[in-house]
Amino acid sequence: MNWDVVISGGGPVGLMLACELRLKDVNVLVVERLAEPDPTIKAGSVNLTTGEAFYRRGLLPAVDAVVQQNFAKIQEFLKSRGGGGPKPAIPVGHFAGIMVASHGVHFDDPAFRDVGPAANVVVIQQQAVEAILAERAAELGVEVRRGVEVIGFDADDDGVTVRLGDQTEVSAGWLVGADGGRSFVRKHAGFEFPGTDPAVTGRQALTEITGTDTLPGGWQHGNGGLYVHGPMPGRILTVEFDGPPVDRDTPVTAQELEDSFRRVSGADVRVTKVHSATRFTDNARQATTYRQGRVLLAGDAAHVHSPFGGQGLNLGIGDAVNLGWKLAATIHGWAPDGLLDTYTTERHPIGEWVLEWTRAQVALMRSDVRTRALRQVVTDLLLTDDGATYLAKKLSGVLHRYPIEGEHDLTGRGAPDFAFADGTRLGEHLQDGRALLLDLADNAGLRETAGGWAGRVTTLTAKCDSEPSLTGVLIRPDGHIAWAREDGATTGLETALRRWFGEPA
Repeated sequence: MNWDVVISGGGPVGLMLACELRLKDVNVLVVERLAEPDPTIKAGSVNLTTGEAFYRRGLLPAVDAVVQQNFAKIQEFLKSRGGGGPKPAIPVGHFAGIMVASHGVHFDDPAFRDVGPAANVVVIQQQAVEAILAERAAELGVEVRRGVEVIGFDADDDGVTVRLGDQTEVSAGWLVGADGGRSFVRKHAGFEFPGTDPAVTGRQALTEITGTDTLPGGWQHGNGGLYVHGPMPGRILTVEFDGPPVDRDTPVTAQELEDSFRRVSGADVRVTKVHSATRFTDNARQATTYRQGRVLLAGDAAHVHSPFGGQGLNLGIGDAVNLGWKLAATIHGWAPDGLLDTYTTERHPIGEWVLEWTRAQVALMRSDVRTRALRQVVTDLLLTDDGATYLAKKLSGVLHRYPIEGEHDLTGRGAPDFAFADGTRLGEHLQDGRALLLDLADNAGLRETAGGWAGRVTTLTAKCDSEPSLTGVLIRPDGHIAWAREDGATTGLETALRRWFGEPA
């Protein structure tokens, strides 16, 4: 084979997956049809689980530098409107345009325990994430071919022959489609992609705009839709319930944005310049499986939905982190039976939840009298402390659990960022992308049990200050807990090691 894996799509999902594979010494080629990164305005924030993924791979300093720059810009915007303060107040998020502040959230809820420094990663543009991942991919030796796209492929039980637009042909063990919502890989492979058709037209842009001085901040319900101004200078967004756009590919003009914003807000605005603009809909579809033989899907290629709630980028990064180590284990020959199939088993339900979450928001955004009445009820609920906490837990991803067998209540959830007696935290020990077995009670039996997996699972003997009751924890490369005990026993450890990391060497 020329390559172990060819990834179609060099956006954040494709690059994150490539980095995960290179950490496991997998030979990866990324092909991206765009010659340069797409500057179009897209996602502007990430959730806690995505922040944790970056933190666990040593990317937090680069990410945090951008976050701090964005905080400064938001503060500048708030000051220009007579608000602001020492630090901008970042809300938990929104549901159907209902903004929820963080001051009512119970951050002492067990779901948020030991979240670590990743909790500070909030406002960062998708383009910045892509740039950071591109730099890391280059450091790891990933070959990225820009201006080249997959135009065909043939897959069988032994591998995939991939035809590229530059008239070359490469062979690979596996092909991953991370090529967006209109994925060629998905269509050519024949994946089923059921879902619901779009009903709205959304427009988002970075502009130079006048006439917004008297408009309130945050999401606002207006005439037949919603609009947003801020929190970054010049950023506007509108949602109108007049059906999907006739042509999503035609460039978005200043006049189109101005007309839409005027219709919804009723304000006499003037858009004088457009720096970046895009249209979107609430088309919601999901592949029935994320794998067909040697072909896999990740990110928007596997699921599309509206951007409401900001889950798209997070969902794709989660796909990449889940898939990377499993595909690498399969390539290196030590994967237990069915490991690669757990990619669909674990990620599909989370994608399904995101689709339903966005559909519910669209339903609640409508402007008829009955929906407005219902929205007021939902608003009252979300603005309670319990309601705000519920929304924060859903949007942050801390409630996502994988169906991993085990008795401890931590099993299946993302690992808390345990604090150790030597001053380190868990995230600092996961940067090599390996699984980690925490020996928290200096247990020779635990270390002996894990000895056969030494090349795949790193054992760390340490004292855990933040969770002193734990005596042993097995953490997969994606940061999810596969086994945990509090009684010093090793019961179930060998079963978990075999289940996720194959037979001992």
